Amino acid sequence: MSDPAASVDPEEVARFERLANSWWDARGPMRALHKFNPLRLAYIRDETCRRLGRDPKSPRPLSGLSILDVGCGGGILAEPLARLGGSVAGLDPARTNIEVARLHAERAGILVDYRNETVEAVSAREETFDVVLAMEVVEHVQDVQAFIATCTSVVRPGGLLFMATINRTLRAFALAIVGAEYVLGWLPRGTHQWDRFVTPDELKLAIETSGMSVIDTTGVVYNPLRDAWTLSRDTGVNYMALAAKPIAQGGTAHASSTP
Repeated sequence: MSDPAASVDPEEVARFERLANSWWDARGPMRALHKFNPLRLAYIRDETCRRLGRDPKSPRPLSGLSILDVGCGGGILAEPLARLGGSVAGLDPARTNIEVARLHAERAGILVDYRNETVEAVSAREETFDVVLAMEVVEHVQDVQAFIATCTSVVRPGGLLFMATINRTLRAFALAIVGAEYVLGWLPRGTHQWDRFVTPDELKLAIETSGMSVIDTTGVVYNPLRDAWTLSRDTGVNYMALAAKPIAQGGTAHASSTP
């Protein structure tokens, strides 16, 4: 059984607690995430539909799928996934984040199962989900390998794991830290630590060591002329990875609306 505190960094939790009330302010400290959100949402929707045999043009293409959003923050990603029909559970160790997320979802009339706990706690109960997300989380944990192993453990056979993070390159240091935090002010100073960034090869090794296969890696770049994020072959700064868990021998993949 994993230590529930194995991957949680108390200083990171405290920092996000201080930012909690600004999660839904599209012009506040989370504005870069709000800009990025439509792209990652579309990637998750489209790849999930493609891999699990759903129609992405359907009004609720994720209906019947259980989804776990690890490190959900204020619910910026969890809410639209629920609107797409997913049965979504959102985890965050920062209590204020969960309180903000619950209040916002309640006011919007959206059902999301928000929980003030860690993915290690979910794994200890042997809960599993069709789709597990850890978006912009890996670079904030203390033990990347342990965290990824726990995330893979809560993916059902035949299920998917999505991760988004930042590559450990000099360009990433210049753009994601110096540029985004100190020059442009897109993010609060201290949001990222360069030595905690993870390369695509490191992420792939950690995922595949834990029994899943990385089936797609895509870069994400910001286009200042369009003021928008786009998918790219360039993984030098931001990137997303998709992994699949093999179907158990003699079994079949299935989806259910409840964890």
